[in-house]
Amino acid sequence: MPEVDIQSIEKAFAIAKSALLNERNAGGHWIGELSASALSTATAISALSFYLDAKPTVANNERVRELISSGVRWLQDNQNDDGGWGDTDKNYSNISTSMLAVAAIHAAGMANQLSRVLDSANAYVEKMGGVEGIRKRYGDDKTFAVPILANCAMAGLVDWKEVAALPFEAAVVPQRFYNLMNLPVVSYAIPALVAIGQVKFHYDPPINPIVRLVRKMSVARSLSVLSKMQPASGGFLEAIPLTSFVCMALIKCGRANHLVVRNGIEFLLDSFRDESGHAGTWPIDTNLATWVTTLCVNALCNDDEFCFNDESWLQCLRWIMKCQYQTVHPFTGAAPGGWGWSNLSGAVPDADDTPGALIALKNFYDRANLEPGQKSEIQNAAVSGVNWLLGLQNRDGGWPTFCRGWGRLPFDRSGNDLTAHVIRALSAWDLTSNAKINTAIERGFVFLEANQREDGSWLPLWFGNQDQIDDINPFYGTAKVLHAYYESDRLHTKSAQNGLNWLRENQNVDGGWGGGPSVKFSVDERFSSSIEETALCTEMLLLDENDESQFAAGQGLKW
Repeated sequence: MPEVDIQSIEKAFAIAKSALLNERNAGGHWIGELSASALSTATAISALSFYLDAKPTVANNERVRELISSGVRWLQDNQNDDGGWGDTDKNYSNISTSMLAVAAIHAAGMANQLSRVLDSANAYVEKMGGVEGIRKRYGDDKTFAVPILANCAMAGLVDWKEVAALPFEAAVVPQRFYNLMNLPVVSYAIPALVAIGQVKFHYDPPINPIVRLVRKMSVARSLSVLSKMQPASGGFLEAIPLTSFVCMALIKCGRANHLVVRNGIEFLLDSFRDESGHAGTWPIDTNLATWVTTLCVNALCNDDEFCFNDESWLQCLRWIMKCQYQTVHPFTGAAPGGWGWSNLSGAVPDADDTPGALIALKNFYDRANLEPGQKSEIQNAAVSGVNWLLGLQNRDGGWPTFCRGWGRLPFDRSGNDLTAHVIRALSAWDLTSNAKINTAIERGFVFLEANQREDGSWLPLWFGNQDQIDDINPFYGTAKVLHAYYESDRLHTKSAQNGLNWLRENQNVDGGWGGGPSVKFSVDERFSSSIEETALCTEMLLLDENDESQFAAGQGLKW
């Protein structure tokens, strides 16, 4: 390892730990904050604008107008130089967000005032292929393409013939059969299937009289399904875009007074951010409180001097325990036992937050001075969480995000990062005498080996890198997968060694990791290393005893 100033590292660690602890709230856990999102802001503007058009005398119309104006100003101020918008103000432009922003400005009735903004934006959209560009980006997956085009149609920019029909009548079938129906949207998008499907039916009904009759007869029943899926907060998945799409579609069907719309609009109003640095915006989701809390716990537990015994940590433990779902979830039909990304009502249990919570509980179990009754409660929660994960494993041996058996569309497939995280959680509880768990772990590793790329890297399901072709992020994926190999004492295997070699060979000239391919050959700031990816790769290489890994890790620490 190259010479590293240990005192500097210790100082940096102390500063980071202090900053992290200072962000805890009074309840002993973390809330976190998501970026201002052009995508969310655009969809919220459209939904609120259509709502105001349908209910011009609504009691809170002045506040609605203020939020629309603030959101449009933010979009105007944060348009990229190429005329488009990215998902956040730090992202490169993409056709999806850009088309939604154009639709929002039109929906808000501000096209004339912002003609220059729209000229530039339209030129970018045309350059990226317009409607065909959207279809090309998403292929057979209609989860995003159809709502985006429907939003544009509602704003008068796209003909309804360009919007594919969605079989909203399928929502009336019991949830347990959804994965057998080859639906054109992912498992978490059933609300969009219903609402967008109905607005397409409203404006452009099918020619086939039988299909038309079936859909007409399914309107009320599918709306009932939608109502049951809406959480107490009003926000589907606590997500502004999904909630906005549902609201605007129902409004355009003449259902501005429907309870789903009223609750959804309240959610959008409550989600508006007016604090310094984010004024006039909406984030992509309310918060990731459970995710960031378990990340913090699992990071801090590696500090040998740290103690989990004070009351604030016991509060944190109780909070994590309380976030575990104890009943069947109305959104996905998920069995009890999992954790979602937030403690809020719109979150859904998933195969990334559940492992994070299980690992955090194990750290409390091992390191905190707990009473026997407290340890028993943790064990019971862990058994429930482990069983939930076992029931989610796909036939291919990997783990999906939300629902077992939905393997056709990208975000429903088994994920390398998810599978590795689950393996770590199952291994952490050291239930080696449980044959079912051992078999699940072995099947998980078979899946990982089958999905390793030829160069030795792995791709994650959810986390991308805008500097890479197709937004892939092999740095995150490879580091996460290798961590599972390490904790299962499998770093000696051929797959793990190939992954470690890939990490070492793809270190940037500045000592870090991340960015696009050109970062290895230049110091172009656009392709600079990232803190998160460098931390993940460095941590992994520090765990490997190979001299080359230690050398690369030392460079990462210096960076």
